[in-house]
Amino acid sequence: MTCEPVEHGLIAALLAFFTPGPGASHGTRVAILLTGQALAGVGAAAIFPTSVAMLAAGTHTVRARSHAISVWAAALTGAGFVSLVVGGLLARIGHSEGPYASWRWAFLALAVFATVSMVVTLAAAADSSAKIGRSLDWPGQITVAVGVFALLFGVIHGTSAGYVIGMFAYLGTAYATSIRLAAIQGYLPLMTSIGFVCLNVMGVVLFPVSSRMIERFNPGWVLAAGMACIAAGDLTLSAIRATNLSIAAVAVPLLVVGIGFKLALTLITVVAVNSVPTAKAGMVSGATSVLRDFGLTLGPAVVGAIALTQAAHEVAAKVAASPRLGAALAAFNAAPAHAPAAQRPQLEAAVSAVNSGPLGANSVPATITLPNGHVQPFNPLKDVAFHALSSAYSVGYLVCGLAALAAALIAAIALGGRRHHSAFLETD
Repeated sequence: MTCEPVEHGLIAALLAFFTPGPGASHGTRVAILLTGQALAGVGAAAIFPTSVAMLAAGTHTVRARSHAISVWAAALTGAGFVSLVVGGLLARIGHSEGPYASWRWAFLALAVFATVSMVVTLAAAADSSAKIGRSLDWPGQITVAVGVFALLFGVIHGTSAGYVIGMFAYLGTAYATSIRLAAIQGYLPLMTSIGFVCLNVMGVVLFPVSSRMIERFNPGWVLAAGMACIAAGDLTLSAIRATNLSIAAVAVPLLVVGIGFKLALTLITVVAVNSVPTAKAGMVSGATSVLRDFGLTLGPAVVGAIALTQAAHEVAAKVAASPRLGAALAAFNAAPAHAPAAQRPQLEAAVSAVNSGPLGANSVPATITLPNGHVQPFNPLKDVAFHALSSAYSVGYLVCGLAALAAALIAAIALGGRRHHSAFLETD
């Protein structure tokens, strides 16, 4: 293994941090930022399988390998909430480009972590490549890439053209939680990150337990138990309305989802790596990474498409059913044309946001305070969009819960009857 994947992450973080400011065109800024993110994705795609291959090469028994991969999974989930808390803290630091530019500090912190990781890798990492080299299956790689992109494209655009639907529970839950806490409730980044601490912290707490469970119990039943935990947490979250939502209300179900993800992630990785000779550990780790990351990508796409479609339909139905609301919306849309020139750009931006969809409508306040202190009605769709999004993202949690429940049943039926030792090979 080389440090090239970490170098990609370092370059990507610096590229995002130094994205041009308002002086450059919007298209140029977005292109540079997305290029950095794509490069970071390339590095991440290389880090996951190579890190597992190194663990496989450095351990020689099922027990040692299970423990090492459990620690690896704990580090993975731990980083999932530590990074968000750090990002939330950094978002409170001002930036010279204005109040909406503090996101740059998160990329600078990522560059620092990548530098430290690169130094440690160069100093301590050992080569885990197989003695007998293997070439890439380029036709297969291209086919998978095109197929995955086509499916994701279809799911995302299915809001207007219909679907082909697949679901993955964990990242669908994480996506729904981020939208519900940040975009719907309006929590600040640091407060939103607390929800993700609940979602991921059990991965760190439970790493000694998960490795022992894999050693002592049938892998199929452990996987089924993990998916059942995700289902239980999601179904509970689907019953909690956003109208009175607080971090305390979602903490316990998010912790339960985190327990399930920890068990499932560790189990799948351990079984996959221990089921092949050590020389092929990198190959099978890459295969599981592709399937895992595809599911993690598909989850937010499907949940977002379903939730936003339902919310948009509900908002449209409420406007159509209420002449008073329709008249208020028409007056709001016409406001920029009658406003003073100095206020027109802000009003036009508000009108554009409200008409962009439920999330945009929820982001514009229902009232504004005039310079004389009087409170005046402003966005007539604020409350309608809030309630529509609350209902829609409850359905998103329900979709995730049903998907996890189906996965639990499949694991119990298909894998629960297998003998414990058949899922592993002792390798040197």
